[in-house]
Formats: sequence, structure tokens, C-alpha cells
Amino acid sequence: MSIKYLKSMFKPSSVAVLGASNRPGSIGSLICRNLIQGGFNGPIMPVNPKHESVGGIFAYPSVEALPKIPDLAVICTPPKTVPKLIEKLIQREVRAAIVITAGLQLHHDEHGTNLRDVILNMSRKGGLRLLGPNCLGLLVPSIGLNASFSHIAAKPGHIAFVSQSGAMCTAVLDWANGQNIGFSHFISLGDSLDLDFGDVIDYLGMDSKTKAILLYIESIHERRSFMSAARAAARNKPILVIKSGRAPEGAQAAMSHTGALAGSDQVFDTAIRRAGMLRVYEIDELFAAVETLARARPIKGNRLGIVTNGGGIGIIAVDSLMEKGGTLAHLKPETIQALDAILPPTWSRSNPIDIIGDASGDRYEKTVKLLAGSAEVDALLVMHAPLATADSTEAALATIAAAKQFNTNILTCWVGGTGVAAAKEAFHQAEIPTHESPERAVTAFMHMVRYAKNQEMLMETPPSILEDFIPATATARLVIENSLAADKEVMSEAESKAVLAAYGIPTVKTHIAKTPEDACAVSKEMKFPIALKILSEDISHKSDIGGVDLFLDSPQVVQSAAVAMLETIRKKMPHARIQGFSVQEMAIRPGAHELLVGMTTDPIFGPVIMFGQGGTAVEVINDSAVALPPLNVNLARELISRTRIYKLLKGYRDRKPIHMDSLCSVLIQLSQLIVDIPEIAELDINPLFADEHGVIAVDARIRISTAYRQGGVEQRLAIRPYPKELEETWSLKNDRSVLLRPIRPEDEPQHHEFIAKLSPEDLFFRFLSVRKALPHLEMARLTQIDYNREMAFIASSKNTTTGQKETLGVNRIFLDLDRDSCEFAIVVRSDIKGQGLGAKLMAKTIDYCRLRGIRVMEGHVDPTNHRMIEFVKGFGFSVRHVKDSDLILAHKEIG
Repeated sequence: MSIKYLKSMFKPSSVAVLGASNRPGSIGSLICRNLIQGGFNGPIMPVNPKHESVGGIFAYPSVEALPKIPDLAVICTPPKTVPKLIEKLIQREVRAAIVITAGLQLHHDEHGTNLRDVILNMSRKGGLRLLGPNCLGLLVPSIGLNASFSHIAAKPGHIAFVSQSGAMCTAVLDWANGQNIGFSHFISLGDSLDLDFGDVIDYLGMDSKTKAILLYIESIHERRSFMSAARAAARNKPILVIKSGRAPEGAQAAMSHTGALAGSDQVFDTAIRRAGMLRVYEIDELFAAVETLARARPIKGNRLGIVTNGGGIGIIAVDSLMEKGGTLAHLKPETIQALDAILPPTWSRSNPIDIIGDASGDRYEKTVKLLAGSAEVDALLVMHAPLATADSTEAALATIAAAKQFNTNILTCWVGGTGVAAAKEAFHQAEIPTHESPERAVTAFMHMVRYAKNQEMLMETPPSILEDFIPATATARLVIENSLAADKEVMSEAESKAVLAAYGIPTVKTHIAKTPEDACAVSKEMKFPIALKILSEDISHKSDIGGVDLFLDSPQVVQSAAVAMLETIRKKMPHARIQGFSVQEMAIRPGAHELLVGMTTDPIFGPVIMFGQGGTAVEVINDSAVALPPLNVNLARELISRTRIYKLLKGYRDRKPIHMDSLCSVLIQLSQLIVDIPEIAELDINPLFADEHGVIAVDARIRISTAYRQGGVEQRLAIRPYPKELEETWSLKNDRSVLLRPIRPEDEPQHHEFIAKLSPEDLFFRFLSVRKALPHLEMARLTQIDYNREMAFIASSKNTTTGQKETLGVNRIFLDLDRDSCEFAIVVRSDIKGQGLGAKLMAKTIDYCRLRGIRVMEGHVDPTNHRMIEFVKGFGFSVRHVKDSDLILAHKEIG
């Protein structure tokens, strides 16, 4: 993932068209025509050995004959000619190319390698970035660039559209032109051989002219780069996604179209949510959501107030809100009393607030003001149905006047056509979202709610309920290694539980018996009643074929049940291989909920954690949700909340709420297990009993594989987990023990204390301004980092007086998007200086940069910070004044 040379792609000063043609209707002809008609200001250089000119522009016979090195080359020649042209472009040191040509994978070179792989290898070695192949091309309207064969041009605007489908591109262009919607960039990725969503999102996330990013996705090729880029960009601007292939049949079609694997739509939805993006399902909904989010103020809740002059449209809005999971604001008695004073006696006296059909502008204005300022309404939908007794435009202007006085989000819906056209135009001019129907208005409100929730997940500070949890990783690895050595694919129940126990997940006492006689003997050392289960790698659902017997109350009964179980299974599954029996003490938990906790490997996003209602009817009930690891407390709670059983877990009637922290702990421990041990391909805990006393795993199964052992975590997980391997214990000069480690989201509270204990001088030198405290959002950005693109090493130690952990210093690096250089910022608490901590943090950071392959470290230093200047010189940094700046640049080449 890198944006190296992407400026040449998206802001070229010159373009060469390889395969330019005068033949009407040809791709080369269309691209040249679009470049000329688009108004591109730089040189356009057609390349065709058979023509002296193309489209009235002088043509060149070859790449070698070009008078200057083009920033961007567009290739639209037959597949077999593409590798040679790529070679020529690399020789001329061209840095960006769009490959329009399709079908490269169907052709091979003399070594039998398909041409897609040939040009990819060539471009990576030669430093040439590729868009495509098999793409429509690229449009950047602000610079007049239309390097595509689209028959429709794009208007200038501030929305970037990125699509894997060329046909979708032209359809969206046609629709957007009819709606007068413009674009900053319009990008057809095609097969995404080199440039993928992650690269493009990174670039667009930094582009000041792009205010929102829209994605049409069929499949993801690089999960880590996609998630990392999306999570970074989504903090700065809205990213909206349409994902095709929601149904299995559609997913199969998308897989065939893109040549990539098709993952679960439920998992994809989870990834979108985790990255802070918003998913929509229709093209017009996509652009409507952009308009809503672009104009929306921060929303703090999900309670909607509805004002209408017609009861019918009000009811439609409420129905739509309930269907979409929204919340209708409940009016307080004092609010109803205030409305009584300004509305006719016949008003609805509840939400939706029906202000009667003859509502004047004055009535609208007073009602909107009252509700926009009330504490029980988070957003307001104002609607109007045209009637002979009411002036639609007057009502609109009054609503606009009231809206300007409050920060409450206000959406409008003036139903009708020509009769309300002037009102709708007034809303557009006032930049207040207006919608054609109550349903669309409610959908827009729910977009705001969902987007706000997804953004909140990006910025939440989780409490630490497992701060001192240290798993017995070596024990778990030993159990798994023994199973792999025995050539097992599915571990036994007892082995699976041993792995879970090593990570602190409570399990019932379980023993293995090979024969009915062994089962009898083992049970004598256990507490009754006993549960007996068959052990067989060939049987997944034991209870379905008589492989489970419960409440056995004596050793003799256990032996008899084992004999009967063998007979039953031999009749029903004569070819099943029987390894023996699982003998376990029964978990007697009256009233406990039966839950499912598991893990599987998605072909696109890698390991995913599943939670839901468990038991033998789990497939029929179909109540589950998934999440991407790693998890923290907030993410675990959010996962649980997306299931139907969540409401039951909170308690009802005489059922007490479960011990939610215990359940969250299991999910976090399972997440850590998945992070630590890449050999786990699938895991199932069903049932997991949960009640007010805690949780316990009753049955478990783990499937193992060595497929991911080579790459480990780096290849498996969509989100890079906390790099625990970078932790290091060290001592200050006064022998105080310090833990040097990467920063975590849970560190925000103690980081606030750390900032508060810095001297005014240290604060100024660190932030180049005097600041006493940082707001939550800014502190969240400092503590909730993406380890894939930045790092912050903190020094943490227990306070010698209070015993509480505190932060003593931090060295932070921000990687540039090319991944070969970074900027550092170091600060040590004022009362800790002179203990060698700053030097240790800098040395650790330099070692980390060397490990990551980062070539350059730089930092900006105030010229009066003489101590820092001497400090960095001691580490081999050169220092110089920055041109047109009051700062000094410290620079170090890392060998």
C-alpha cells in the first residue's frame, strides 16, 4: 500500500496515449477525443506508428520518439503488445499508466506466464504505477482530464467516485449529470492489478478538493490496506459504500467479474462499520446520503421529532422509522404544554406533531424553534403537504428562518411536484437537506445515525477489564502442536477446552475415555451428574445422531450409556471413526442462556469472531453477529448488542441480567487467542452458558491448519493487532522499572494526566502552541493509532506513591503514505528528565524504523529548543533551517 507516484496518475501535466487511433468508435479514438474535448491543459501525445496525427494532434511512432517524458500514459492496444509497451515506459522512467486493455490473463508469454502477472512484475520492479487493466479509465474534471473512453463527461465537484465496474461508472455518470452532481475524481479500477481501493482511498483522503468518497465494490483484494486506508480517511471525510453481491448468487457473479474471492456479506458489513464508513444499497441513496452527511451537524442521539401539516405523511414517516430501527422522540409534558400555547387545540399532542393542514409560516417557525431547542429531540424532520389553505413556500421560508437559529439537524420533505418546486429550491439554496418522500427523509436520518455510530466506534476509549490478563500461550501452542503432529484437522473436545482454558476462558471439567469401561472409571473421580459425548472427527453435530447423553448419575449408568451410544452410532454412521468418549461434569446453571461464541476464516477479511444465540437449534434461530479482531471492551459490547438475544441478556421479568463483563472477557480472550495462534482456522463454543454469576464453556471444537503459519498475523488479520512483541522492560537511572510499549486506546485517561504534568515549555515545544489539555477527539487520535501506518512508544510505570500506572514519556512517528519516511515527535515528562528515558525512547524508535524498512526519520524543532537540537545531533541527525519557516528540520538516514 503506497501512494508513491500517484500524483503523476491523478495530477498529470502531460499524457501519452499508446494505441491512439483515427478509426471511429475505437478505444484509442475515444480516449484522444475525450482528452482534447475535456480541456486538458498539458501536452497530449498520441502514439501510433501508422498515423502522422490523431484527432488533429501530431502523433509519434513510438514511446522512444516522445519529445518529453509523460507523467501519465494510457495504453489501449491489444493484449500481446502491452508487456513491450510497459517495458518501454519503464525505460523512459514514466511513473503512471492506465491500462484500458482487457483479457491479459487469457494470453501468456514464452514462459507460460499470463500477461497480467508479467506486467505486474515489470511495473513493480520498474517503479511504474498501474490503473487497471480492463478499466474505463480516469476523469479528473478540475484539471480537464478525461483519460477514459466514457461517452459521458463528468462535471467538476467535490465527490470522488471509485468503482471496480466500468459499466457502473457510465451509469453513475449519466445519472449524476441529470442531477447536476459533479466529481473531484472519477476512477475505474478495473481488475486492480496494482492500484487497489487502499491506495486510492489513501490518496483521496489527503486530497483537499475531495470532500466525500464513494465506493462501488465487488470484492476486496488487499484486506489490510483497505481497512487501514479506510479507517484513516474516514476520520476526515465521509466514505460511502455500495457493495454488490449481497445474495450468494450475486456474490458468485461478482467473484466471476473481478476474478477475486467472494466473502460473506455479513462480514463485509462488519468491516464497513469497523472502518467508520457508511453502507448504502442504491445509487440515488448513495448521493442523497452524501448530501445529508455533507450538510449534517454532529448528531448526539437517535431520537427523531416529526413536524407535519398532514397526519397521513406523518404516519408513513413513523412506520418507516420503526422499520429501520429508529427511535421516535418522546415529548416531555413541559414540551407538550409549550406546544399547546402555539398550536390549535386539535393538534396531535404527541410525536409526530401534526400542526394541522392550514398551518401558516408563523406556525411552522414557532414549532420548529420550540422542538429544535428541546432536549428530547436529536434531529427534526419537517414535512408539508400542499393544500389550498396553506402556502408551501411561506412554510419553507419560515422553516429555514427557524433552522438558522439552532444547531439541531433539520431534514425536510415537501411532498408534491410543481406546487412545491419553489419551496424545494429555497431549501437547496439554504443548504437544508430536502427529500421527495417521507421514507427517503427517514432513510437520510438513519444514515446520519448509523454514520455517527460508526464514527463513534473509531473514537471511543474502551475501559480495560483485562489489564493484567496474561494468557498461557505456550501451553495452548503445545496442545495445538501435538494435534498437528498427530495429523489432526479437528481437535478433540478436551484438547479444544485445554486451549480455551490456557486463555482464561472458563470450561467444564472434561476427561477423555477410549472405552465404556474407561468412561466408567474416569467418572468415579468426578462430580455427578455426568455428561457423556462421543468423540469422532467425522461427527460435527453429536446430538443429532445420539452422541450425547446427559444427567448420568453413577459410574454404572455412564458405562451403560457409552455402550448404547456406540451401538446407536454404528447403526446411523457405520463409517464414522470413533476415538472414544468425552466425560465431563455437567454445568448445572438453571436459567442460564445458551450462547454461541466462535471464529471462522473469511476468504476476504480473514479471521472473524461470531456471537449469537446457541444451542442445538442455532442454525434455525439464526441470531448471530460477527466482528473483526482484535476486540476491546467497547467492540465486544457492540458485537453483543447486534443480536436479538441481547435484550434477553439484559434481564426481563424474573430473569436477572447476565454478568456482561464476563461475556465481554470471553470475546476479548478469544480475540487474543486468534491473534496469537495463526494455526486456528475455525473455533466453536456451543453452548456457552451465561447467567448473573458468569459464563462457562460447555462444549468446544477447534479446527486447525498450517496454511497461515508462514505469514502469521501479518497475512491473516484485516486490522493489525497490538504488537505485544515490541514491549520491553527497562530501568531509569534511579532504578525505577519502566515498561516501554506501543500505545493502546485504553491509555487515553493516563495520557490526559501525562499532558497535564508537562511544563508549559515542554507543551509548547511539543505542540508548538501553549495548551493545557487536549479534547477527547484529539486525544483519541493520539491513543487509537493504526499500527500499520504509525507508532507511538510510551514509557509506563507505577506511581511510587499511589501505585497507579502513569505515562512518563512518549515518542511518536507518523509514516508518510509512501512508507519509506516518517516524522517523529518526542516528549518526556518534565520531572523525569535526566533519567535517560528520552534517549531510550529514541533508540527504540530508530530500531523500529530500521525493522520496518523506513529509510528516513525527520522532525521539526523550534529553534529555541536548544536541548532537543543537541539531543537529536547525538543520534546522528543533521539539522537545518526550513525554508519559509521558523522551524528547524532534523533529518536522519537510517541504514
